[in-house]
Amino acid sequence: MNLQSRSDTESRFDAYVGAIASVMDHTDRVGPLRAYCTGLMLPGERKSVEPLAARTAPARVSAQHQSLLHFVGQSEWLDEKVMSKVRELVLPVMERREPIQVWIIDDTGIPKQGKHSVGVASQYCGQRGTNANCQVAVSLSIANHFASLPVAHRLYLPKQWAEDKPRRRKAGVPAKIKFKTKQQIALDHITWAYRSGLPKGVLLVDADYGRDSKVRRKATDLGLKYVAGIQPSTLVWRPGTAPQPGEKPRKGRRGRANVVDVKEVAVELPAKAWQTIEWREGSANVLSSRFARLRVRVANRNVPLNGPEEEWLLIEWPEDEKEPTKYWLSTLAQDVTFRELVDYAKLRWRIERDYEELKQEVGLGHFEGRSWRGFHHHATLCIAAYGFLISERETIPPSGGPTTRHFTQSTVPDRRRSRQSADPAGTPHAQFNCDSAHVPGIRSGQTDPAMSLLYRPNCRSIRAKTFVTQ
Repeated sequence: MNLQSRSDTESRFDAYVGAIASVMDHTDRVGPLRAYCTGLMLPGERKSVEPLAARTAPARVSAQHQSLLHFVGQSEWLDEKVMSKVRELVLPVMERREPIQVWIIDDTGIPKQGKHSVGVASQYCGQRGTNANCQVAVSLSIANHFASLPVAHRLYLPKQWAEDKPRRRKAGVPAKIKFKTKQQIALDHITWAYRSGLPKGVLLVDADYGRDSKVRRKATDLGLKYVAGIQPSTLVWRPGTAPQPGEKPRKGRRGRANVVDVKEVAVELPAKAWQTIEWREGSANVLSSRFARLRVRVANRNVPLNGPEEEWLLIEWPEDEKEPTKYWLSTLAQDVTFRELVDYAKLRWRIERDYEELKQEVGLGHFEGRSWRGFHHHATLCIAAYGFLISERETIPPSGGPTTRHFTQSTVPDRRRSRQSADPAGTPHAQFNCDSAHVPGIRSGQTDPAMSLLYRPNCRSIRAKTFVTQ
């Protein structure tokens, strides 16, 4: 990247952070805001406060550490205002490619040691694939095929936390925060997004949310279509039949059963019902699988007078699997093409990419504070940094394919050392730039490490990774 391009990138970054700073209310928050966002985009194993301080102000680590710690853990700026400004800046970039296609609800688990971090408990952690000591945050992202952006997030507070007044008080949990299930938090996100006037999209949820009929019903009540993952035990009226008013679903009584679970529907389908559908280019080849679809009516105990509406049941059964692996219900139009239906169902990969990059590259899971405010401030700033990378994607020329991941580990001062000075091995320019090139400073005599990553198209950082066309 030439010097002019570097200068342009710096200018855009300054303008982006400056726009976010406009909602901070106090000018003394502008410096910590810029330093925090800069640090989140740096290469490095950890993105907690102390490493960020060491990388963004190597000559005054102790003072920077205290400044960033106060900014993220105690400062009373509003997450909602920052998230709104990020949407204002990034959404037009996304919509230049194509309109917003989907709203995606999901959650992510952040493994934690100990029991004092707000919301931490033994619960299912997707990152571990099992129950583990972790925090869980529920989010809503808006997306198209070009990019996705988280627009709402909230920490799930388990009941043992919600009802423990001393722990709540110590972690600074606001009094208005009561216990809500993850599905109830998702409903709040959906309702808020609708009332905020965000561009409408098809609601995508996995089976943990799709199994809750309230989530599906809320989407319908708001005029949203959905593609919702469901469990194989979900009951539907036998295909081709419709219940009579007042008729109750009956299963398991031979000769009297009028409903079946969707797994039974799937295994009874004839071979001709299954088609191999491609939905997108993967990193190595075209992604495809075997699917079937049919129109069904979901069984419930309160049958409307006019009967339940028909909707799509989409089933995935890869040829190398012994039984179907995934099921979805969808209220997309009856004339939607098979490939379009599959494409919507599979567009949830976008939020999986979000979480991968937010956690592994931007440091979403690295916050070491224990407070409610600190957790949400850190998550908001990670999303803000990620938003800048989305907005920059158009400015980076395609590299012709994914490049080799090339993170350079910056040495962070040992916690046992004094914080009065940085580890001299942790701050040379060569650590910030694969090519050991000088990078202009944030201030006189100070390296701007975030910009160094944007200058290195051959480094497999989130910059290189994100800018590759998917």
